[in-house]
Amino acid sequence: MLDHKFNGPPFTVGIEEELMLVDAESLDLAQAIEPFLARLPDEFAGQVKPELMQAVLEIATKPCANVGEAGEELRRLRQVVIDSAEQQGLRIGAAATHPFALCEDQRVVDRPRYRELVEELGYIALREIIFGTHVHVGIRGPDRAIYVADGIRRYLPLLLALSANSPFWEGRRTGMMSSRVPVFRAFPREGIPPHYGTWEIYSNRVELMMRAGAIEDYTFLWWDVRPHPNLGTVEVRIFDQQTRLEHTVALASLVVCVARRLCILYDAKEAMVEYPTELVDDNKVRAAVQGTDGVLIDFRRGKRIPARQMAHDLVVLLADHADALGCRAELEGVEDLIANGTGAHRQLEIHERTADLEGLVAEIIETSRP
Repeated sequence: MLDHKFNGPPFTVGIEEELMLVDAESLDLAQAIEPFLARLPDEFAGQVKPELMQAVLEIATKPCANVGEAGEELRRLRQVVIDSAEQQGLRIGAAATHPFALCEDQRVVDRPRYRELVEELGYIALREIIFGTHVHVGIRGPDRAIYVADGIRRYLPLLLALSANSPFWEGRRTGMMSSRVPVFRAFPREGIPPHYGTWEIYSNRVELMMRAGAIEDYTFLWWDVRPHPNLGTVEVRIFDQQTRLEHTVALASLVVCVARRLCILYDAKEAMVEYPTELVDDNKVRAAVQGTDGVLIDFRRGKRIPARQMAHDLVVLLADHADALGCRAELEGVEDLIANGTGAHRQLEIHERTADLEGLVAEIIETSRP
């Protein structure tokens, strides 16, 4: 079976954010990641990294003891890259798509993994000017990690709805709250993952794909939630990138609280219900189109529930877990997304007032400051 590191302290938190490099004058995406990284202080080299496209940078916290610590480190990293960008005639923006950037203008980072990805996927990869947030939670024990990943599957559409922050694509209002979803949907091994059940089953299926030459290793499985054996975490990848830092932290607290609840159910030997992938995916499409304005299917109760009500009910359910983890204040940030709207709502409100996409990018840049 695959090697793993599911042996560390539970409920550690790591957060990764994919941010835009923006030209200060045109406010279009800037093809500048390599010179940007070259001028970054060496101490941040492992925490600020390139992604597929030259206009994308990733910031990543180290494993943190709790959500509050991860939020503070993320705040520091955002400020570091913002300050460095401004010294280079660039700006940093945080949203899941750039409102008017064109795919044809983007350039791929000249590194082996990314060159190989473009050679394999071609047009599919060349359209990936999207930005997401990933949250890692430390889990002790490989079977417990699979149980947590399987359990999080049912919450993925709701997590997407709360994070929706990409209503524009290539200069057009798409009618979706998360336009990032259909872009990334074209990738293989993406979206709602299988229900694995046990570490043995997961290992066997990953090793089969590796032996067959379909993937080099498990990191080429880009599921919306996945075990990350090398880090000893379960990684939730469903989120649109958040503009406001406090919303990233709120969503991270939601993930770690859900993970703790699932660990307790695992230890109590509660059987995991295997919800069919097609039903979870149907909910995901609803969330991508309507965000928190829509309704989602509650499979356990067998009926449609407004997404906002479902989110509020989940926050209430997780209150004791938040207290145990010391993140009640951060979890209550989810109520702001419920009551006052997501990033997609704010983008649409600004555009309806001004009809100015450049002005919208300027607003995103300003609101991205921690």
